[in-house]
Order: sequence, then structure tokens, then C-alpha cells
Amino acid sequence: MLETSKPAGRRVVVLGTGGTIAGRARAAGDNLGYTAGEVGVAELLADVEAPPGTILLAEQVAQIDSKDMEFAVWQRLAQRCDAWLAQPDVAGVVVTHGTDTLEETAFFLQSVLAPGKPVVLTCAMRPATSLSPDGPQNVRDALAVAATPGASGVTVVCAGVIHGAHDVQKVHTYRLDAFASGDAGPIGYVEEGAVRCVRNWPSAPGGRAYPAIDLIAGLAQWPRVEIVTSHAGARGTLVDILVSEHLSASTPSRLDGLVAAATGNGTLHHALEAALLRAQAAGIAVVRATRCAEGRILAHPSAGLRDAGDLTPVKARVALMLELIAAGPRS
Repeated sequence: MLETSKPAGRRVVVLGTGGTIAGRARAAGDNLGYTAGEVGVAELLADVEAPPGTILLAEQVAQIDSKDMEFAVWQRLAQRCDAWLAQPDVAGVVVTHGTDTLEETAFFLQSVLAPGKPVVLTCAMRPATSLSPDGPQNVRDALAVAATPGASGVTVVCAGVIHGAHDVQKVHTYRLDAFASGDAGPIGYVEEGAVRCVRNWPSAPGGRAYPAIDLIAGLAQWPRVEIVTSHAGARGTLVDILVSEHLSASTPSRLDGLVAAATGNGTLHHALEAALLRAQAAGIAVVRATRCAEGRILAHPSAGLRDAGDLTPVKARVALMLELIAAGPRS
């Protein structure tokens, strides 16, 4: 753990989890052949100045490539965010993270914490050893947001844009500005260290019975929720196999839920839909989410499978997991 030697003031805590922002390559000109999660968070902050009137504190929570994100890391990260946010002199928390699963982590943290102080996830598309790394500026921008009076909720800061956890999606494979917020648009922008908002900060999730942080902290077994995709020529075979595993007494990890990445307004290939209805009848929770990048599913009263509204399939999976946790053990 590192704390800068500055006069007493509000603290901004930076929690490192690895990712490209902490990546290292053998050659400075190599932005592809790097290993993620090699540079410690204290080193990432070595040349970064704290926002005026604040003290920076660094803590390494994990050191992984975010494509390999696991529930145990989410659990630990949520606990550390909660612990630091409870400190009266902590203005906010910044999380350095890989881009691949950043939107899932952001949505998870917003769902279980709904913090009154800012939790700001930031990232990079180039490794720390790049000739022109984007991580340092993203960290500076994230720190500015975390230190902003009145800021709240979980946000993502990348390329000077502030996205809300509910809306953010990674939409490009290599551009520095790799994230977007769909129909909702960004919350605001960071302009030379100044935060300019164009809509409100995230608030508590509405209408969802998510579990409290203490239930997450003590959780030993997370619900198993898988994602299946509807497409031309889709079949229900994979769903039937999963249901068969679920019903088998010899299977240690039973299936708890399924999210269908549906076409258009939540439509499904008839063979896949039939299999999902069979799964639902077998006691598995099933939710439809659209695979479209923008828009939401407009509910229809005749639908046999409920929908996830404006959540993407990966966020619908997180939401269903948390719903199942809140409901308690299933028979």
C-alpha cells in the first residue's frame, strides 16, 4: 500500500486490478504482444499528481488480465471499495481495470454498492510500456472525477469521457476511445482536469432487489448463469445439454440461470425459444436480452420469457446472478 507524502487532506484511493493499463511489452513499439497486469498500481501512480487538496493512496487488489475476471476478484474489490468509501476523509475511489470486462465490473459494483461517493473505473488500450500510453491521462482524468464534490455512483472514465455503469459498453477493439453509452449518452467529460457534466450522476438501481454488500462478502458459491445467442439457424441443443446437467444429481455445478442474447426486440429462433421454455419449466431462471448495441426490449404481454429491458446480455447475466443471490439458495 502506498500513500503520497502530502499535507493532510481528502484522500482518493486507487485500487489496482491489472489489465492493459498495467501491461508490459518487450518493445515500446509493441501495442499488441504485451502481458497484461504486470505493472503495479503504485508504479502507475509514480508520475501522477494528486488533484488539488487530495492525497493519493494505492492498493493492489488483483493483478490479472480482465478477460480472466473471476467472482472472487469482484467480491474482494467490492469489499475494498465499501471499506474505503466508509472512511469520512475518502473523497472517492479509482479502480484501474482491463477494458475487456470493465463494463461488467462497473455494473456489478454499481448494483451492490450504489455508492453515495464516486467509484471511478479507468483503463487503457495501450500497455504502460507503449511509446505513447493512454493510461496516464486516463488515470489523471479518473482522479479528477473521484475528487469532484457531489460526484456519486460508479462511472467509467476513458479518453476524457465519463460513462455511467448502467450504460457503458466497449464498442471498439483497438481505438483509444473504445467505449460508448448508447442511447443514454455520456455523463460528462473531463477537460484539462475540469469535470463538465451533461446529465446526472448514477443513482441506486431502481426496482431491482439486489443483495447488500455483506451478503456478497460472505458468499462462497456464486450462481451459475450462462449466456446463449440466438442467430440464423440456432438450435436448442446446447440449452438441452445444460438442462440435462442441471437435472443430473452427479453434476456438482448445477445451472441456475440462462440469459438469451436475442435478436431485435428480444426475438428468438423458434428452436432456441422452445428449448429455453423447457429450461424455464425445469426450474432454471431465463431472461432475454437484446444483442443490439442500442435500444431496449419493449415488453409484450404474451411473451413466455421475461426480458432484461435495456441491459446488454453480459449485464443481464450479472443482474440475474445478483437476483438469484438475493433470493437465497434454490431447491
